[in-house]
Order: sequence, then C-alpha cells, then structure tokens
Amino acid sequence: MAAARPIADTPEAKEVAELVARSRKAQQQIEHYTQEQVDRLIRGMVWAVAQPGVAEEIAQHTVDESQLGNYDGKYLKIARKTRAALMDIIDDKSVGVIEEDAERNIVKIAKPVGVIGALSPSTNPEATPVIKSISAVKGRNSIIICPHPRAKITNKIICDKMREALVKLGAPADLVIPIEIPSVEKTNEVMRQCDRVLATGGGPMVLAAYSSGTPALGVGVGNAVITVDDTADLDDAAEKIRVSKTLDLAASCSSDNSVILFDKVYDQMLEKLQKEGGFIVEGENKQKLQDTIWKDGALNTAIVAQTASKIAGMAGIDLPEGKTFLIVPESGYGADHPFSGEKLSVTMALYRAKDIDEAIDLTNGIQAYQGQGHSCGIYSNSDENILKLAENTKTSRVMVNQPQAPSNSGNLWNGMRQTFSLGCGSWGGNSTNNNITWRDLINETWVSKPLKVTKVIPADEDLFGKDIIAALA
Repeated sequence: MAAARPIADTPEAKEVAELVARSRKAQQQIEHYTQEQVDRLIRGMVWAVAQPGVAEEIAQHTVDESQLGNYDGKYLKIARKTRAALMDIIDDKSVGVIEEDAERNIVKIAKPVGVIGALSPSTNPEATPVIKSISAVKGRNSIIICPHPRAKITNKIICDKMREALVKLGAPADLVIPIEIPSVEKTNEVMRQCDRVLATGGGPMVLAAYSSGTPALGVGVGNAVITVDDTADLDDAAEKIRVSKTLDLAASCSSDNSVILFDKVYDQMLEKLQKEGGFIVEGENKQKLQDTIWKDGALNTAIVAQTASKIAGMAGIDLPEGKTFLIVPESGYGADHPFSGEKLSVTMALYRAKDIDEAIDLTNGIQAYQGQGHSCGIYSNSDENILKLAENTKTSRVMVNQPQAPSNSGNLWNGMRQTFSLGCGSWGGNSTNNNITWRDLINETWVSKPLKVTKVIPADEDLFGKDIIAALA
C-alpha cells in the first residue's frame, strides 16, 4: 500500500477517494486468500465474460459503441484472448513462496500491492479490462478501471459481469470497480490515489501515469517493422502479414506498420501481398491518402481501425473489390515521411533492402522516428539474419515467422506472456521490457539465510587479473 497522500478538494478527487476506499476494503478481504481461492476467482471472472452467448454480445456491443475494429476481431479477443491469458497464468504460484534460489539460499514471498489503477484504451476495450483484472486479482490486489470515454458502457458491462461472478464465488464485488462516467480529472485522481498504475493507452495518458507520483507501469508507442528476407516462405509470410494487418482493422499497436522486402524477393512478394488483398497506393493517390490519414500533423482519429474501403472513400481513391489493406511504397522515414510512423489503420508502408544490414538500418531509422523499443518481426529461415536483426535493433520483441499483431502480446503458438500491456524499455520511455502480467503487480519479500559455506574473496591476481594489475601499476 502506498503512503497516504492529501486528497484534493475537488468533486472528482472526493468521488475517487470513495472508490479507492471501497476498493481497498475489498482487497483487504482477499489479502490472505490461498492460491486455490485466488485461482477460483480468476477462472470465474473470465468465464463470466467469455462464455458462449455472452462473448458474442460483448463483441457486438464493443463495435457498436466504439465504432472501431470489427466483430470478428473483438470476438477473438473477448472469447479467445481472455481464455489464453487465463491459461497462461492459472498454474503460476502467486501466493506465499513463489521462488527459491538454493545456491544463494534465498526465498521470495509474494505480497499484494493493494489497489491497482488501470487504464483501458478504446482500441482494445473488450479484453483489456479482463486481462488486467485477473492479473491484479492473481496477485491478491483489487483494481479500478478507467476506460476511454468511447468505450465506457462496454467497460461497465464487462466489469459488472466480473463483479457478479466474484460475489457468486464468495468474494467482494469491489475487487473490480469501473469508472462509469470517465473524465481526465477522474483518471488522474485514480492514478494519484491508487498504489500502482497499469497504463495502456495514448501517449498523453501514459505520460500522465508516470507523472502521477504513483509507481507506474506504462507502454510505449507501437510502430512494428517487419522484414521479409530471401530465405522466407513467401506464401506463408504474405498470408500472415495480411492476417496481422487486418486483425480487428489494425486496432492493435502491434499491427504491421512498415514491411521491408529484400530486393531478391521484392517483386514476387509484392505480387503475393496483392493476392492477399493488398492495394498499392502511389502517385497522386499517395498524397490523397496522406492528407486523409493525417490532419494538421496529427493522426486523424476518423480513420483509426476502419475498413480499407472507408479510408479509400474518404481519400477519394477508387478501391477495387476484395482489397482489404493499403500498401504505400516508401523510401524515407521521419516527419517528412509520415507513412513511416504508426498509422493505427489497415495501411502499411513498403520498403526494399538489399540485405539484412540495410533492413536493420531501415528498422532503426523508422523506429527512431516512432516506436522504438516496442517490436519488430522477421520472416526468415536464416538464424544468422534473425539474430543479427535482434542484436542490432532497439526493440523489446522480435517475432519470427509469426503474424505480428496477435503474437507480440502472447498467443498459443509462442511462449510470450499473454497481455495487452507491452513494456518498451528505456527506448520507449518505460521501466520494463516485459509483457506485463501479475508478476509486475506484486511486492516481493526476499528471505535470506546464511550460506552453508561462506564465500571467500579470491586473491587479487585471480579477481582482477595479472594484466590489469600490471597495466595500472
């Protein structure tokens, strides 16, 4: 529990103080729950929203309210992603001794943090509250969820279903509390008054989380860059790029924003991308599209997570039937080349490179503009190229031969932790590179016992080395 801070004399501060008091009271009731009790709660919380019939209703309501993404993407997240997230953590030990280091004679004991303040973005408002809530409760915490105003009713529906499940399982409903009428002021107060902030959303809100005075876990800007080298299975790569680019109409920050093709496979791969539904935008149409996606230097929210046909129509571009994503050939990066940045739409920039070294240079240049630390991907059967890309890019995640958007945050085909909160390290202004989960929402007490054999500092010649001693004599 964080040290108490003075509560501001505003209506928002007082309202939030009451919610935090309720949340803290609920958290204290499960502070000494057993592992079995905790795991029973999170199973019930997920089932309450992911069960057949309910998941479909939530998916449809999310699309209807937010007007972002599509039903299929929302359904996959609420029905499948939440199940996968539960499966990922259900066997983890989060109560009592959670780790033993026999060599150092240390054991680590998990302790709850208290009240978690969580932000839920408009782009993933269906699964984010669920995954953050079960991560909080897995650590015997409570959580207050601050939704984006564009998805406030969706957030309440989901939280209410989890609250009902908690009560039926004998736990307090207030382990999960939604902010029902969100505002910037209320969200800021939740972040000031809670014990830890779990921030997922736009840059300003993440910055506010770090500035709140409360320990915060934030995420960085996404701008995934994907390389296809000359050893890749091109049919597989083209299909997976299409899957990633169109999933939930690119609402994910992990969607492929730029794709780099090796010269040797450029023409062949571009043809395959077109067969998968890609449409090349160049010449006058490129400028029309640019003027539509960005307004006054900022991303036009009207194009976020919309269909290719809608975006093309807004830009005055004639889009052939069957085309589901837009491909914009590009050569530069930075502010003068806005397509190199994050687009949150079914639009991707296309680059070419002669080899892995040029692909690395392009990746680093693009992500120095936006998205450094978040992720990149590669389609390749060359371990040398894969490791070279990983070693020479400033990135927290490299997805290999996988669709980027559903893979970064964990999926059944990889070992990444299931989450929607992706730390981007110091490159992205974050405190962690982790796929953030329950382990980031606990305190740990280290218990140290004497070693069986006391360590002995070796002789100077062994510790420092004769050459160092001689060099510095």
